[in-house]
Amino acid sequence: MLHAVKCANRTLGLIKRTIKSRSKDVIVKLYKALVRPKLEYCVQAWRPFLKRDINSMERVQRRATKMITECKGQNYESRLKILGLISVEERQTRGDLIQVFKLVKGFDNLDYREFFQLADHSRTRGHRFKITKVRSKLEIRRNFFSQRVVNKWNELPQYVVEAESLNAFKNRLDSYWESI
Repeated sequence: MLHAVKCANRTLGLIKRTIKSRSKDVIVKLYKALVRPKLEYCVQAWRPFLKRDINSMERVQRRATKMITECKGQNYESRLKILGLISVEERQTRGDLIQVFKLVKGFDNLDYREFFQLADHSRTRGHRFKITKVRSKLEIRRNFFSQRVVNKWNELPQYVVEAESLNAFKNRLDSYWESI
């Protein structure tokens, strides 16, 4: 985790030193293309759960948004809205939900039963792809992928979960989150 943050900060520093333009279009494109992938690479496997680690990842994005001239004098949340970005933690949750969708729908060559089991849909409200949460004795297990995604996935409405393609799922998920 620390390595990913250091690498992302180095790349952001390189952008700051070499690119003279501080316009919204330039900096956001560079951030999305060069910095954000370093923070998000394989994050479903190693996603940080300690607050200090989450904050260190969020600081990279804060620093990037401060570089933009259109965002001077704004707080972090306002900068994110102006730039059309979401927080790093929300983006990681989005990635988790996309991975669950790919597993459940068979887009990945993995068997979803290795991670979780689907609930008996005759007894559930909402969509038919609800996941059951397996109880565990260890407290640390709640941060595993198979445990942290259950509540967020089960909260999704039926029209989002039953999308026919990955892009349709992403679009429906984003519009659902904007509406709540």
